[in-house]
Amino acid sequence: FFPDRGQAPYEAGAPSIDLITQRMRTLFQLQTHRPTVVITTPPAALQYLVPESVFAHSCLTLKAGSVIERESLLRHLLRTGYRRVSVVDIPGEFSVRGGIIDIFSTGADEPYRIEFLGDTVESTRQFDPGTQESTESVLSAVLLPAREYLLPADDSDHSLAEIPPDAEWRLPDFHPSMATLLDYFPVSPFVVMDRPVTLARHAREWEERLHTAWEEHDTSNPEVPYPGPAQQAAGWDEFLPFLTDGPVLAFDVVTPPDGAWAPVIDLPLQSAKSVGLGLRGTSFTETLTILERLRRDGPVMVVVRSSGQVGRLSGLFAEHHAAATEHNPLSHGFDPSARLPFYILQGFLSSGFVAPSLPFAVITEDDVFAKISRHRPQPKSKTATFLSSLEDLNSGDYVVHVQHGISRYKGLRRLSVQGFESDYLILEFAGRDTLYVPLDRLNQVQKFRGSDHVAPTLDKLGGAAWAKTKARVKKAIEDMTDELVELYANREVVSRQPYQQDSSLSHEFDAAFDYEETPDQIKAIDDIQRDLLLPKPMDRLVCGDVGYGKTEVAMRAAFQAVQNNRQVAVLVPTTLLAQQHSETFTRRFAPFPIHVATLSRFQNPKEVKAVLSDLASGVVDIVIGTHRLLHKNVRFKNLGLVIIDEEQWFGVRHKERLKQLRTQVDVLTLTATPIPRTLQMAFSGVRDLSVIDTPPPGRLAIRTQVVRFNPNLVREAIRRELARQGQVFYVHNRVETIERTAGWLRELVPEARLVMAHGQMNEHVLEGVMLKFFHGEADILVATSIIQSGLDVPRANTILVDRADTFGLAQLYQLRGRVGRAGDQAYAYFFFPNEEILGTDAQRRLLAIQEFADLGSGFRIAAADLEIRGAGNLLGKQQSGNIAAVGFDLYMQMVEQ
Repeated sequence: FFPDRGQAPYEAGAPSIDLITQRMRTLFQLQTHRPTVVITTPPAALQYLVPESVFAHSCLTLKAGSVIERESLLRHLLRTGYRRVSVVDIPGEFSVRGGIIDIFSTGADEPYRIEFLGDTVESTRQFDPGTQESTESVLSAVLLPAREYLLPADDSDHSLAEIPPDAEWRLPDFHPSMATLLDYFPVSPFVVMDRPVTLARHAREWEERLHTAWEEHDTSNPEVPYPGPAQQAAGWDEFLPFLTDGPVLAFDVVTPPDGAWAPVIDLPLQSAKSVGLGLRGTSFTETLTILERLRRDGPVMVVVRSSGQVGRLSGLFAEHHAAATEHNPLSHGFDPSARLPFYILQGFLSSGFVAPSLPFAVITEDDVFAKISRHRPQPKSKTATFLSSLEDLNSGDYVVHVQHGISRYKGLRRLSVQGFESDYLILEFAGRDTLYVPLDRLNQVQKFRGSDHVAPTLDKLGGAAWAKTKARVKKAIEDMTDELVELYANREVVSRQPYQQDSSLSHEFDAAFDYEETPDQIKAIDDIQRDLLLPKPMDRLVCGDVGYGKTEVAMRAAFQAVQNNRQVAVLVPTTLLAQQHSETFTRRFAPFPIHVATLSRFQNPKEVKAVLSDLASGVVDIVIGTHRLLHKNVRFKNLGLVIIDEEQWFGVRHKERLKQLRTQVDVLTLTATPIPRTLQMAFSGVRDLSVIDTPPPGRLAIRTQVVRFNPNLVREAIRRELARQGQVFYVHNRVETIERTAGWLRELVPEARLVMAHGQMNEHVLEGVMLKFFHGEADILVATSIIQSGLDVPRANTILVDRADTFGLAQLYQLRGRVGRAGDQAYAYFFFPNEEILGTDAQRRLLAIQEFADLGSGFRIAAADLEIRGAGNLLGKQQSGNIAAVGFDLYMQMVEQ
């Protein structure tokens, strides 16, 4: 795949490293004459590239025995866009430690570790960026560029300077003759065009946006003009003759056949919906009745997407006494004389059909369970692990060695000890004493997390002071944890009736899930199932990135509770989230005899009274609400499970009530960015933890830009989203000026439909605005941070945050999570006014939100947030000194002990 650079025309931000990686690999494959199928888009095909000779000169291959001056290699890396860092983590980075250079090439899935002896490459290995441990030796290391700002080899004035974020737009200034993607093909390619008329329209729309953006930039920045559109990209009309120079195959949508068409076979087909399948709210029993009717006429095949679903569906058919078998098309056909079973086949089919004239029916699992189409799950990212010990560790950082105390991390070195080579951490203690720690003892070393404002004192290697410090802190912890221990000890001795095993109805509920479960979802569901089978209350924390499927996990638990004659309370921090959860739960439970109700300020007094009455009498099985559910006049007939969504947004008084509930009923807490205390409590074994960090099917990482405020970029970002029929969040967190901001946006993008929301609005007006945006009746929602908690608008895939420097890191992370939930590429822009007025903490927050842009980064956000805020704020001022003495991680280990 050869994508475009992912930038709005003349956008000041740097291209995404993920997109650069894809582009560099494609160009390299073409240049090395490998057979390649390239899939691309009009903007990517039209935009000019550096000449092939310049690209070839910018690619470098190293292998054992290669001779290259170390400084020459470092100059090459800087010239081709690599950034020097302390610890290599993502493509486009390199680090230097003596004779070892770590490089994460855009042409490799794992980084390279190049070891030099003088100017000779002694070995080339790859290593895991999460653990920093070497994985395998490789014959060669291929280093592809990390930016497309590649200059002629003789341009020494610019080649080593730091590459500006917008540098790619200035490439035509350095290359009189640019290339197109076609120029990189060794011969004219066979071209397949998907709907040529549509391609032409998209190409011309992009050309128009490029011209508009250049005119606006040229007017607002006359002192630094960019090369014009004609130098940036070829026009579609001039490009098309070159594109169609070789063989061309065009696909297009045709109207129903007329006299010019002579169909070979005329096969009347009915859709699955036309026979009553695939309709929301249909139970499996009703669906089975329709399938049985079809089976009387001829074979019925059900196509499912996974082997797991083959087993689940087979089990469901068996529970309903319907014969079913897995069908292998290669091993046998259909026997028309026999009583036909239902055939289940693993495969991929967009929609089912019935062919009465054959007769034959092919049905998808979407038709059986009224699902929406879905994609295959994506694998986990190796680098998205919070507990990776070397993650985010830079040379000079303070670390804690459990046995020897506080020291400074000075990097990684490969040493030969007794004939065995291994990587060692270098730790520097007081008096410049040095300790080498092998990677297999990494569990002895932790990054120091304490107060941001006070540097810790280094300990003396082998001294007695560290042991005394640990003893003092241990005594303070024993005094502090009495209440905590008592709470959880009470929970251990409270007993309840264990839940019964899954029923056939539970299997039907599971199989009706709209998507393929990710492995982590399955594990979390199994964890909860085990908890519920025990004779003591559950207290489990489910941590998962925004939109990773925590709600489905909660609904599985709720279904189990209701099946065991227990009521469920779902507690959410905001009225808007209560409304959204209410819609989700109601839709999911519709085919089953389960009553879902909502209790929030959106209900009038009469509705509230009815819900309270139905809760007390047991008519309501599941109630969803805000802290209103914690009120004393809310009584349940048999409350068994409390599900808490984003506990950190509740106040102290509400948390105290939740603390009492934990000793009485099962509690399931869901969170995307766990408050560090809750997170560390889970690690210390007091609370059970399930982690969901597998991206859901089709999910793409959100492209995140942290940039100085720029009206032209605001306009372009909004118009790009509107061009694909999407919606936009614009966050302005000051109520007193939000109307003025909304007016400014109306002038900036007059074609957009705009609505406004903030917490001081009348609750019913606010609900109307949010529902209007949710249902697609507005293009832009200008809002305060009221939207940060869980609002899910699938068509909203761009968010712009004004004055991002005034938000906390957890808030920024939650805001970014409002977009990118539907499988489309999402964009997040965090604007700040001026670097000069940013405080140190604000700068670190903005750096963190841009750095942690990959999928599943919620845990690392929590760790960074802890570091920024200072750990003492979490556990009280009286504990600040103890945390500063030993660091937060060791402190929590001592709490556990």
